[in-house]
Amino acid sequence: MQGAVLYGPRDVRFEERPEPAIVEPTDAIVRLSVTCICGSDLWPYRGANPVTQPIPMGHEYCGVVEEVGRGVTSIEKGQFVIGSFFASDNTCPHCRLGYQTSCQHRALVGGAQAPLLRVPLADGTLVATREVPPADFFPSLLALSDVMGTGWFAADAANVKPGATVAVVGDGAVGLLGVLSAKQMGAERIIAMSRHASRQRLAREFGATDIVTERGSEGVARIKELTKGVGADSVLECVGTPESMAQAIGVTRPGGSVGYVGVPHGVELDAADLFYRHVRLLGGPAPVRRYLPDLIDRVLRGRINPGKVFDLTLPLREVAEGYRAMEATSDQDAAASGRELTPCRNERWAKRRWRYPRSGSAAWGSASVTDSRPAAPTGSPSSVQPLIAASRSSTRRKRTGHSRTKSSSARRSRPFAIGWSSRRSSDSSSRTASRPDWTAGRRTFERSPRRR
Repeated sequence: MQGAVLYGPRDVRFEERPEPAIVEPTDAIVRLSVTCICGSDLWPYRGANPVTQPIPMGHEYCGVVEEVGRGVTSIEKGQFVIGSFFASDNTCPHCRLGYQTSCQHRALVGGAQAPLLRVPLADGTLVATREVPPADFFPSLLALSDVMGTGWFAADAANVKPGATVAVVGDGAVGLLGVLSAKQMGAERIIAMSRHASRQRLAREFGATDIVTERGSEGVARIKELTKGVGADSVLECVGTPESMAQAIGVTRPGGSVGYVGVPHGVELDAADLFYRHVRLLGGPAPVRRYLPDLIDRVLRGRINPGKVFDLTLPLREVAEGYRAMEATSDQDAAASGRELTPCRNERWAKRRWRYPRSGSAAWGSASVTDSRPAAPTGSPSSVQPLIAASRSSTRRKRTGHSRTKSSSARRSRPFAIGWSSRRSSDSSSRTASRPDWTAGRRTFERSPRRR
């Protein structure tokens, strides 16, 4: 099979990788229906984390189980599953308390930007749906494996209660879904801190009642003004910089709570300052597994649609272009906000998603396809004609979401992630023939066929 591999800073290649196999009796092999790039993938991509050897990329996933080890009892072949970016046994003392990302036997799940994925500790990591859901739900179900689960944990850690006043620091995917989570938990007032009109609109749609554009001391003063000098009961910190953490603590009322899920980069806390503020802090890697059953139910019942944070699609073989586009948009966002550009921003709003092309009876890697669906890659990655050009402004995109569509200008300005899926002419020799055709409607995300 072919998948994304990082060799060094800004050197992502789509190349042959060994197909995953059962190693431990508790393993499962999943054929992914959709996958994506997370904002945290930009850290090693930009060189913030040293890369000493080729690294298979990706940790967000959902799909159909192809094989299970002999020790797996609750997951079966053919089930559609969603899992966390950390594998857990879900039975140790930490798991029973609800902190599966601190499982005594935890293992990082990686290499998800590929058709197949090995998931350790399958019984404790994967949650199956009753049946394979319609493809319209794939983007939202994919979001549950990390970004939605992380936003929910931020709200839970911040002790959001019905009737509470909530402030959300960060308007990336996690921050936006933190707004959605706070709304679902019954918050009466939700203040979103955002300087981007497109994200402000989505925050409003998710439940934000107020938008604050100020930053630093001005942002703190503005929220104090909105709350008549009291501050917020619960604050969600979804960035991970010293400035965002200081702002989160500064707007929290005495006795209030901060849920922080932005991975800290250079954050230092003043213990004496915290001592006199009476502010609680709780954060860490989100225990997504704890929330999956409830969140899956909310998605399938139509109560939430976290897939709206995705707005750009690409074929998996264009993964390198996805990283470039994501980094470029990340830099533009930092410049527009007046922030200094750093080697690696710790904001997780930028997302990219792909689906795997359905190719009739042809196997992955075969050049023959049916039903005018995208041809599977052949030859070296560099020989494949891109479906989305380097200049993102010159291409058409499809917004994901169960049934919503907007203009191309709105799509370009949305906080994004990619998904990928497109139809194309069987004549792939020309650039015109390789452009996406979105006339097929909203059923863009289709699961790939199970291997026989």
